[in-house]
Amino acid sequence: MSTELENEIYEEVERRRNFAIISHPDAGKTTLTEKLLLYGGAIHEAGSVKARRAQRKATSDWMAMEQQRGISITSTVLQFEYKNCQINLLDTPGHQDFSEDTYRTLSAADNAVMLIDVAKGLEPQTRKLFEVCKMRGIPIFTFVNKLDRPGREALELLDEIEQELNLQTYAVNWPIGMGDRFKGVFDRQEQKIHLFERSAHGSKEAANTIVDLGDAKIEELLEQDLYHQLKDDLELLDGVGPELDIDLIHQGKMTPVFFGSAMTNFGVELFLQNFLQYALKPGSHSSSLGEIPPTYPDFSGFVFKLQANMDPKHRDRVAFIRVCTGRFEKDMTVNHARTGKNVRLSRPQKLFAQERESIDEAYPGDVIGLNNPGVFAIGDTIYTGKKLEYEGIPYFSPELFAILRNPNPSKFKQFQKGVTELREEGAVQIMYSVDESKRDPVLAAVGQLQLEVVQYRLENEYGVETRLEYLPYSVARWVEGGWEALEKVGRLFNTTTMKDSMGRPVLLFRNEWNTSQLKQDHPELKLNAIAPVSGKTLT
Repeated sequence: MSTELENEIYEEVERRRNFAIISHPDAGKTTLTEKLLLYGGAIHEAGSVKARRAQRKATSDWMAMEQQRGISITSTVLQFEYKNCQINLLDTPGHQDFSEDTYRTLSAADNAVMLIDVAKGLEPQTRKLFEVCKMRGIPIFTFVNKLDRPGREALELLDEIEQELNLQTYAVNWPIGMGDRFKGVFDRQEQKIHLFERSAHGSKEAANTIVDLGDAKIEELLEQDLYHQLKDDLELLDGVGPELDIDLIHQGKMTPVFFGSAMTNFGVELFLQNFLQYALKPGSHSSSLGEIPPTYPDFSGFVFKLQANMDPKHRDRVAFIRVCTGRFEKDMTVNHARTGKNVRLSRPQKLFAQERESIDEAYPGDVIGLNNPGVFAIGDTIYTGKKLEYEGIPYFSPELFAILRNPNPSKFKQFQKGVTELREEGAVQIMYSVDESKRDPVLAAVGQLQLEVVQYRLENEYGVETRLEYLPYSVARWVEGGWEALEKVGRLFNTTTMKDSMGRPVLLFRNEWNTSQLKQDHPELKLNAIAPVSGKTLT
């Protein structure tokens, strides 16, 4: 590889930042996403999901069902430039029924932003997603949101994060007031007070007055009790709080904490500026060749998400690829690690929710959209040069199971096509009975909303009305060693054997007690709550 290309890849990696937002539903994730885009110049006016004013819709929630319910169901990728940095923002579903989509998205992220509601603090879904970030060792940035409403004390929230998540905190900025008296934040790095003026529903960038902490003007601009409270808090933070440690942040052991209000734009730009400074740049990935740095000369990437019908007019299927190494070029031919075939990557797209724009090249840290004519599966590696394969992306144990019936035989083809495409994109796991006479698919999901979305999309995108027949199971376990291991143990009781979409045996149980009982009866049978990451897909 030429030194010129080496330098080009290095420079592009240096200016890239990539992150996913994790939060509990209703913490304000979609609103924060909109406001980051507003400051990044990607949109000119932000519209909250819940804003009824002129029925403006949030840019990232492109699916009709999301707009009707005011929630994020699918992950989307939003790319924008800010201060000469290319930012890839991976917006994930907040709803717990879609946590598996979030797990997959986190596999493509270099950093995570943990969004917390100031009134509620840490919530179950946030804790669950934090564990995934911790497992992957990725840096976590905390944004405490909704300071324009009454909430808990800032020090109490820092203490909760430290105690419950075993994560050191460093407050990069500090709130001045709360609720109706929320006036702004103090930037501890620059030692400056940022006082904000409210704009109309936060649709434009917030006007910002910046003054030094000791400036005499502050007495006129800020009420005396708020100023004294700020000074007392800062004295305490400086006295007992830790120093900011970039290495600890990059190891995922310290979280920089920011306070603000995404709805009113208070503190959003300050967060974005500091994030660019502290965030981890695109790094190495584990592969069959060992750790591969982003500056590795040959192109490689992996598929972390598939999405059908992002453009309802064209009934398209898009594969989301995280670029890991080298330089991606339009129309390049790559090797497909799982099938061994060559694939020409035509019509690559830069993604902005459902809007697409053609691109000619991309670099490590970028996420690109590729047209998927049934070639790609989640976890696939594509590469040029020496063969390599990245670690696969596992499926987690579902808790709800239902037979999906198609009551209209004339719609059989549409039904099959819809089920296949929704399975490929990971919208839901699909299993089949081992009894060949029973061909109806069994949907396996983490939550009820996942099943509702599948039915909704089959009807709206494929024209097929369906019925669900719920099954009395709540636990799924994959059999280590496959069919051979299962045949050795003979007949099993209190369990039903299914096969997943890759033809592997899965045991379904009514409850955890039945699962434990089987383990006691057959200790030689090894069961996993997470699906193996490789195998041949059923057609």
